[in-house]
Amino acid sequence: MNFEVLKEDARTNARLGRLKTAHGAVDTPVFMDVGTLASVKALEPRDLKETGAQVVLGNTYHLMLRPGAEVIAAAGGLHNFMRWDGPILTDSGGFQVFSLAKMRKITEDGCRFNSHLDGHEFFLGPKESMAMQRVLGSDIAMVFDECLPYPCDRERAEKSVEQTIRWAKRSKDEPHAEGQMVFGIVQGGVYDDLRRHCAEELVKIGFDGYAVGGVSVGEPENFMYQAVDASVPYLPEDRPRYVMGLGVMHQMAECVARGIDMFDCVIPTRIARHGTAITRRGNVAIKAAKWIFDQGPVEEGCDCYCCRNFTRSYVRHLLSCGEILGLRLLTIHNVHALNRFMSEMRSAIADGVFSEWKEQVKKDTVK
Repeated sequence: MNFEVLKEDARTNARLGRLKTAHGAVDTPVFMDVGTLASVKALEPRDLKETGAQVVLGNTYHLMLRPGAEVIAAAGGLHNFMRWDGPILTDSGGFQVFSLAKMRKITEDGCRFNSHLDGHEFFLGPKESMAMQRVLGSDIAMVFDECLPYPCDRERAEKSVEQTIRWAKRSKDEPHAEGQMVFGIVQGGVYDDLRRHCAEELVKIGFDGYAVGGVSVGEPENFMYQAVDASVPYLPEDRPRYVMGLGVMHQMAECVARGIDMFDCVIPTRIARHGTAITRRGNVAIKAAKWIFDQGPVEEGCDCYCCRNFTRSYVRHLLSCGEILGLRLLTIHNVHALNRFMSEMRSAIADGVFSEWKEQVKKDTVK
């Protein structure tokens, strides 16, 4: 087995695990840093190592458009292309097709769409997505699916779930790179019975791990938890479980309590570019005028490179002037903050105090 549960929390469904990949073991629960275009924005691989990053995500849709399969194949795969020697997970491209493409037409075989970059026509389906992920050589490949929007009516959700199940089977049947795991994705919108049906059908197909998709797409927070609650009970305990697109501290803690092991989100890099720091006491707008003379670090007690060496005053100055170093330093801090948070979470589970720790996280971070 590629996944081992090391310890289960006595009062919740939280668990410590270890996922073995072709490029090393991953301790779970884990936050995975998003490197859409073969780069976690503003960071080098050595930065990622220092922040405690374990897994980097690549985006099949974006990498297919540029630089393209031929360029990455010539480099020997995505690991060698971006010089990251740790595990990589690649998404299927399905979410981007349905959210970014200018025009699209869905067929049984996939989706014909026009690139959001220049309008050039492409086709992406289970066959094409898995072929691209095979070229990328990722450790974990996600099946091609349809991500439902919020809100979504029942009839459309039913048809979409059946399409997702058929595409999942085709994705599983496609050839994979050596050592590459494949994860299925549970869809179903806000409909509990559709979530259960999708999960049960995916388990019949059999995957190395399972994701809960179609969350963090604009739905209220309680619907997100509802989607997890409607999916997890029907997924195998001996496989990793992954909520896609989630990176808010208290929400990740709540999902871990429900049995989730893996997360990803663009939040740490995106809000850094807008001058916001992630801290254990909530987000802080570093560009705010009140920090102009502040000689303390971005976050008290943080041991990241940014906080060890620079002040809020200096980082604010860089951001205000549009200096690249400012967003780079704040990105280092934010990525470190979420990876440190997950390390704290793993320690809380190991020490048997996860429930108390989770409640404190909510008090600290939800304003």
